[in-house]
Amino acid sequence: MVDLIGQYQQIKEEIDLSISEVLESAHFIKGPKVAQFEKDLSEYLNVEHVISCANGTDALQIALMALDLQEGDEVIVPSFTYVATAEVIALLKLTPVMVEVDPKTFNTNAKIIEKAITSKTKVIVPVHLFGQCSDMEDIMSLAKEHDLYVVEDNAQAIGADYTFRNGQKKKSGTIGHIGCTSFFPSKNLGCYGDGGAIYTDDNQLAEKIRMIANHGQKKKYHHSVIGVNSRLDAIQAAVLNVKLKYLDEYSKARQMVAQRYDEAFKDIDQIKTPFYQHNSTHVFHQYTLKVKDGRRDQLKEYLFSKGIPSMVYYPIPLFKQEAFQDFFVDQHPSTEELCASVLSLPIHTEIERNTQYYIIESVIEFFND
Repeated sequence: MVDLIGQYQQIKEEIDLSISEVLESAHFIKGPKVAQFEKDLSEYLNVEHVISCANGTDALQIALMALDLQEGDEVIVPSFTYVATAEVIALLKLTPVMVEVDPKTFNTNAKIIEKAITSKTKVIVPVHLFGQCSDMEDIMSLAKEHDLYVVEDNAQAIGADYTFRNGQKKKSGTIGHIGCTSFFPSKNLGCYGDGGAIYTDDNQLAEKIRMIANHGQKKKYHHSVIGVNSRLDAIQAAVLNVKLKYLDEYSKARQMVAQRYDEAFKDIDQIKTPFYQHNSTHVFHQYTLKVKDGRRDQLKEYLFSKGIPSMVYYPIPLFKQEAFQDFFVDQHPSTEELCASVLSLPIHTEIERNTQYYIIESVIEFFND
């Protein structure tokens, strides 16, 4: 699904030099590489504060911890997403309120969210799934109307641009009160281990987030709040410092791969190619088809027989996971339909045209049989 070795070979000299600088300095925790990466990412995103941490799940947890929520407070989250988004809500003894998604965009929207708001609702967590933004302008308006926080799960869409109705543009993850991302190796901006980051324009939230991520301390051995130990190590920052320079180039490469898939599959009635929102660019963390007539699993098996990987993101709705059985959820037919029909094809920065054409031909052959 990804070619991390091929990507590394393209930037090997820069990566090796950056890592060796960490080894020679012995600044393995915090240090100049981490500070430089936070500064560079802040400039790229045009956001005031970037606080790096150990992984994307920690980023979500720390963001929620910074909001002074009380046990039982409700946090609205899409039912079609990776478990981490809801996992941290339950872990903090908050109540995940799972809502339906738009079957075209795979993301939730303000109209759906509004129906789930109660007197206990405190936070909305939109997920920018597969590489394009949720409809943030309407979500932010709704949040303002109901005095709610918005924490963006931006693990899959870093680098995407969102355009407001007045023409203003902002990077995904920088529109809500707090944005969170993951640097898991397969992400569009991935390190060589685990890593994550939290970003905000709010000075007070930034100060609290920094404290929480560092044992609740602002000054060493002076612990103001209950915190956690969540740090991006310097070797991972060294990798990210290099790869951040290529992020836009990587996004363009993914978009080119997506365009070739779109063109090849446009006349196949049994599959639906990705829907493009008018107000968001798509950076294609995943290229996800919807396969009609219950043939998704057959296509997956056929591709496997041809040596082609594919993945189902995600096969089970959150509300059907055993871990969340204590949380009541209404029927979500769109989410269930997506879980039964989505299939993601290989898309990455190093994919060769011949390889992609083989994938395309194999998909076409399946539907022509």
